[in-house]
Amino acid sequence: MRFDVRQQGAADNCGAKCGLWISASGAITADTPRDFELFVQDHDLTGATVALDSDGGSVLGAIALGRAIRRLGLDTTVGRLIDLDGAAQDRPRAKFSPRADCESMCGFVLLGGVHRAVPPEARVMVHQIWLGDRRDDPTAANYSAEDLVLVQRDIGRLAQYTIDMGGSIELLDLALRIPPWEPMRALTADETRRTRLATEQPAAPVAATAAASPAPAPAATRPIPRVTDGAQPTKISERRWAVVDHLGVAALARRQPLTFEGEDIGRFDLMLACGAGGDSYDVSYVERRHNGDRIQVPAELRAVTVTVGGVSATLKVVSSERRTQPDELVTYAAGTVPAALVGAFTAVGNHSMLIETRSSGMVTGIRLGNTGAQQNMPQLAAGCMKGNGDRADLGTHKTGGLASAK
Repeated sequence: MRFDVRQQGAADNCGAKCGLWISASGAITADTPRDFELFVQDHDLTGATVALDSDGGSVLGAIALGRAIRRLGLDTTVGRLIDLDGAAQDRPRAKFSPRADCESMCGFVLLGGVHRAVPPEARVMVHQIWLGDRRDDPTAANYSAEDLVLVQRDIGRLAQYTIDMGGSIELLDLALRIPPWEPMRALTADETRRTRLATEQPAAPVAATAAASPAPAPAATRPIPRVTDGAQPTKISERRWAVVDHLGVAALARRQPLTFEGEDIGRFDLMLACGAGGDSYDVSYVERRHNGDRIQVPAELRAVTVTVGGVSATLKVVSSERRTQPDELVTYAAGTVPAALVGAFTAVGNHSMLIETRSSGMVTGIRLGNTGAQQNMPQLAAGCMKGNGDRADLGTHKTGGLASAK
């Protein structure tokens, strides 16, 4: 995280009453509290407001930074500082922009301010704390007893810190509902007030509105033949991507729990198979959804979207119907995705795929890691290079649990 001090606005606008801002932007690390203490030694920060723009980071680093902000009696808000051009000034000046995000542990740093404001244009986003080296594919990772002790210890420290700072324990509850495979949850204005994350209405000036980047256009899909009942179970791994036999055709497949704000509401299977040409892959999505304690099953699922990086593809919902034995909503969707999307996901390194579903009044978003995808993709790709009469036949070895398919 980088720290800079700026005077508010142009001198001829506010004169001697110009406010003092501290820009705090970037990731929070274990060294951030020490960097802040060194920064403080070089500046008179009396009456300053810390403007936070961060994607979070270290739990212990955030707690220590928040406590340092409170010891100095500083205020906090969410926003960015934009330097002003002009003649020589007694100190650098900047204007405040509320269009910023305070993600993950940044929200707890915000709690360190004596007075705290969250502008309507800003977002505070929360999720569970997790082991940093296993965030990319949490359901595929292994965990030891020591790992569980570490996480629970940090949750306890966060709870104590939240109370010490005058916040509500509901803030921690909201964060702990969101598992690492779900997108972060943006707090509503009511929630920021209710959890005492915001103590007052923001007085910061609002910058000119910037045009939002257009959403990526869905990839075109070719007509998909309607699937039928009676398919036999297909073996799919719940912990990693693997090549499986899907209706007699090899597919790269993975199973994933389906949750909404951490509550279990079902599971889904995603399968990638060879497309009609070399520039795409066929995708099958099979979901079984049930009622949760707080969430009710919708009448039907209306859309399924697959996104890797900035490339998205919309699958066609072939059927979405309620079953009674057991009571669940079973949805089948299919379509094609560009080869570039699959290539980016299965490339060397840790990459994730976002699966988003939409129904009336509800949106789910689940992030899938690529454990096993890079290792098994060559087997699938080799079969895709063959002719239609010789497409990616499986060997005798298969992996994983059972997943029904149509």
